[in-house]
Amino acid sequence: MRKVGIVEIAMRSGMDSPENLLNQVYGVCKEVMDKAGLSRDEIGTVVSAASDVFHGGVSCANAYYWDSGAAFLKNGSRQDGESLFALCYATMRIASGHYDTALVVGICKGSENPENDEITYYFTDPFYQRQIGLNESVAAALQMQMYLNSTNATEEDCAAVVVKNLGNALRNPYAHKREKLSIEDVMNSGYVYTPLKRMECAPKSEGIVALLLASEEKAKKMTKKPVWILGFGTSMDRFYLGDRDLLNRQLINAAKKAYQMANISDPRKEIDVAEICEPYAFQELLWYEDLGFCEPGQGATQMDGELPVNPSGGTLANNPYVTRGLIRAAEVALQIRGEAGEHQVDKPVKKGLAHGVHGFAGQCHSVLILGS
Repeated sequence: MRKVGIVEIAMRSGMDSPENLLNQVYGVCKEVMDKAGLSRDEIGTVVSAASDVFHGGVSCANAYYWDSGAAFLKNGSRQDGESLFALCYATMRIASGHYDTALVVGICKGSENPENDEITYYFTDPFYQRQIGLNESVAAALQMQMYLNSTNATEEDCAAVVVKNLGNALRNPYAHKREKLSIEDVMNSGYVYTPLKRMECAPKSEGIVALLLASEEKAKKMTKKPVWILGFGTSMDRFYLGDRDLLNRQLINAAKKAYQMANISDPRKEIDVAEICEPYAFQELLWYEDLGFCEPGQGATQMDGELPVNPSGGTLANNPYVTRGLIRAAEVALQIRGEAGEHQVDKPVKKGLAHGVHGFAGQCHSVLILGS
């Protein structure tokens, strides 16, 4: 397969915007092409990480913004669910030799959507599950209780994730939620569903992002700092919660595939920065373990580790439901290029990890390894 790189990145703030969705989509696509010095005619293919039917409010949601996303009369495809899948798909289109360039666009107009729990209620099976009122936060609370019961982690450890991430977000202009908090603030924020507290849940954010991908030959002509896609992996669990062990780590499978592809044997030594998708604070601790950043059951210890995780503030600071994984990839790419601004980590970043998650209690995971 051919080598594939990220050439340029454009994002919009996670804050609610009165700007029309079509203008927002056009803006990021035009910006990323202008940075690379490309016209629309020079884009080979477009892959859209679109809002699903529930978040977008219409079926075939990409048809609404397809022309504003530079895809008019282009070979293109739409991907629902976890947006890192769109980047992986675009990578394969270039690696296979079918295209030299690909535009990946992630779109989620959070300010126009109902609350996430109201939407995810409709993810359930309409005959057997929906009547019990299951939504993503209910599933997360069940998962959190299992995690606390099976490890030495405490509710205070989970609250510390919020303090860290929203504190990091103070330096990120793209973040939606930025606060300087104490563990007591989080602990006193009230339960959503026991033991899950209000401040431990990610907000509902905007999310418009575009990444331009290119083959090695093209990438080196368009930028002096391409970010190479070294490996990726995905894994999906069963649909019914009753068939699942909520700690049956699908992320382990996805990470293993990505590490093998990127020739990484010890992520604790070889990964310089990680952007983890943690819609609920405790999940960051759980994902540490599944990604191999620490030993099983020791997620809370990674909080004091040397590996910077979520210097952008993570999903707790910016949660456009559909595009949050793609934003993690954009943030890692900026770190590798040394262009993350005030939230740039102190040490040089040669390799980084981006993670995305979708569905109840981590039903579907994707992992992406990027390198300089």
